[in-house]
Amino acid sequence: MTLALERTGTPAETVATQEIPTVAGAGLRVPLVTGGDIGYANLDHAASAPCLDKVRAAVDEFLPWYASVHRGAGFASQVSTKLYERTRGILRNFVDARSTDTVVFTRNTTDSFNLLARSLPKHTSVVVFDTEHHAALLPWKGPNVRRIETPRTRLAAVSAVDEALADCPQGPRLVVLTGASNVTGELLPVKEIAAVARRHGARIALDAAQLAPHRKISVRELDVDYVALSGHKLYAPFGAGALIGRADWLRAAQPYLAGGGATKFVSRDSVVWNSGPERHEAGSPNTVGVYALGVACETLAANWDGVVAHEEELLARLRRGLAAIPGFAELRLFDAPVDRVGTLSFVVDGFDPGWLAAVLSAEYGIGVRDGAFCAHVATKRLIAVAGSSGQQAVRVSLGLGSTTEHVDRIVLALRQIVARGARWQYEKPEGRWVPENDPRELPPFCA
Repeated sequence: MTLALERTGTPAETVATQEIPTVAGAGLRVPLVTGGDIGYANLDHAASAPCLDKVRAAVDEFLPWYASVHRGAGFASQVSTKLYERTRGILRNFVDARSTDTVVFTRNTTDSFNLLARSLPKHTSVVVFDTEHHAALLPWKGPNVRRIETPRTRLAAVSAVDEALADCPQGPRLVVLTGASNVTGELLPVKEIAAVARRHGARIALDAAQLAPHRKISVRELDVDYVALSGHKLYAPFGAGALIGRADWLRAAQPYLAGGGATKFVSRDSVVWNSGPERHEAGSPNTVGVYALGVACETLAANWDGVVAHEEELLARLRRGLAAIPGFAELRLFDAPVDRVGTLSFVVDGFDPGWLAAVLSAEYGIGVRDGAFCAHVATKRLIAVAGSSGQQAVRVSLGLGSTTEHVDRIVLALRQIVARGARWQYEKPEGRWVPENDPRELPPFCA
């Protein structure tokens, strides 16, 4: 019996003839407050991406074989252990890591960075842009943490890191950097910043949560030391993530969690901890989530040309349509256009972002995100740069579940809302806009 990780894509009803992997829920229909239902336009991939059909099928195939890993004598345990450990190699290949890099399975990117923060050598200086997602911004503690303001050009961003590292005391140094902004979708100059970091003897930790679902990553080409990513953004929403990178700091650190699996030997008076990735994976691991993550990574790796072409065409169409809406202002980290993934945030003059999101959902069947996107410093600053006084925005994020019809629908919907307003009344009873006397019913399994 072999549980194979298939490598071929299937045609999807999108833009062009490129083949891309399909996702669960592509045919989902949702009710409208105005009556009837409509195909769901999921434009919130940056928060959590839908499950790949291949991932769902692989998990269904594996579940009868699911058992404990590493220490079970049963045949099902051997199968589970094989798949769990094989996924380390899949993730290492997915990010083109060094053969010596370790892969520690975590819950998500936030978990990965908290693990890395706990593993830093004493007195490590950390340099991080203040516009990072909270997962990459908040775990670092102590007097040697330098949060620097993100400049308005890529060149200035490189220089800012150079200056911050030059100001750090002697000792270990780490630069924490996102690959793609979860607010704007813009790509950061990772390779250029890595070159600066090397001159100062610093390591680089890459937040790939928003980059990994959209672009091929090469640890060796970018010259970074650690990569953190999340399965739920990689079309594998089963609760697993990973920290991939150099083993020495992780091997020397105290275990992230104390418990079974992290130990090599325990006596009444002492503990000998494992030195490999298991050192930081105490407790029964999320074997199903890890396997799902591996399937998703192999599926994307076999289909990058189609994935990128699909997204780029939809993004260009979306930006053209939104730019023509009166009062529309897109948020940007950088003044000049840069390469980006399929995510953008915006404000519309005179319209509350939360209200807009509620109307898009209730009357048009469109799912977007509103708020500050777990990047409060970035969102507030970029809204001000865009000429607005608010602290929240609307975010649209594309992915494998997005279609031309979804893009056209949100553009038309926003034009109609700006021109004529909503067709329903809305209220804000607990801090979020909702339809008054909402007639829609949740599905039975929510009861």
